Amino acid sequence: MDIFINFVILIVGFAALIKGADWFVDGSSGIAKIFNVPGVIIGLTIVALGTSAPELAVSTSAAINGSNEIALSNVVGSNLFNTLIVLGVCAVIYKLPVDKDIIKRDMPLNLLVTIIMLVLTTIPLWTSNNILNRKMNENVGEVSRIVGLILLAIFIGYLIVLIRHAIKNPVEEKEGEKKPVWLCILLILIGVGLIVGGGEAVVHGAKNIAKAFGMSETLIGLTIVAFGTSLPELVTSVVAATKKQTGMAVGNVIGSNLFNILFILGLSSTIHPIAVNMASVFDMIILTVVAITVYLMSVRKHTISRGKGIILILIYAADMVFAVMR
Repeated sequence: MDIFINFVILIVGFAALIKGADWFVDGSSGIAKIFNVPGVIIGLTIVALGTSAPELAVSTSAAINGSNEIALSNVVGSNLFNTLIVLGVCAVIYKLPVDKDIIKRDMPLNLLVTIIMLVLTTIPLWTSNNILNRKMNENVGEVSRIVGLILLAIFIGYLIVLIRHAIKNPVEEKEGEKKPVWLCILLILIGVGLIVGGGEAVVHGAKNIAKAFGMSETLIGLTIVAFGTSLPELVTSVVAATKKQTGMAVGNVIGSNLFNILFILGLSSTIHPIAVNMASVFDMIILTVVAITVYLMSVRKHTISRGKGIILILIYAADMVFAVMR
């Protein structure tokens, strides 16, 4: 009976995610149309902030409760899922053209802040003489409050750049009926509520189902929970791709990644410094390589093709196998 109830919760959660993402994309694109703001900017800001709400809730709650080790793995794991699965699935559904501003501004910044996160949090490791003999659960660095404040400062500067760009480069007014501002805002708010609530329901239902079938807590955390907190990005970007709002789909992924590192990790570590273990170091190195890979994929022809999407999905599968085996 309990398994049946959890299956119902899981299905309802997925339904809420899909409908919420649909309304969220409609409301966001409506706002872009009203104010002549490029869809890619909306994707990098409103959509990215909204879909990262589960990660924000998990990380800040963990930091406040003193169990903030999860904050770093949550950010890194979500960014890996966003880059490899969300972009990969969207590219398989519909070839993704990548906006030139994302290639010139946002992807390089995403790579830069990923490297900054890796370097600033692992300085004690690289200055030691015993790097190779470290255990996976051994603490080798820290995301300090200073690092957190640096990340938050970069985040504020990034938002200012985006806003100034939108003001200086308004898009031409599009034909067709425009939704009222109040309706767009209502769609966005209801969409966020359904996305966050749906994600929570999916994680809750899937976790209980996994336990009923004897899966370990570690495996649950690496698969279902990581998947569940990133479901908003996946569903929103897939819906945007099917609506051919491809700029919003790619912008949502890159914006969410930047938001996760700069704001969520920055805020969490400012609340309470975060210990970094060797497992997280490996994950951050993999994330850096993935960021470079996607950037190189996007530079050529300014598109992420179906073939490239399949490659990204396979990389994620290999990383999950590595994570479980280690």
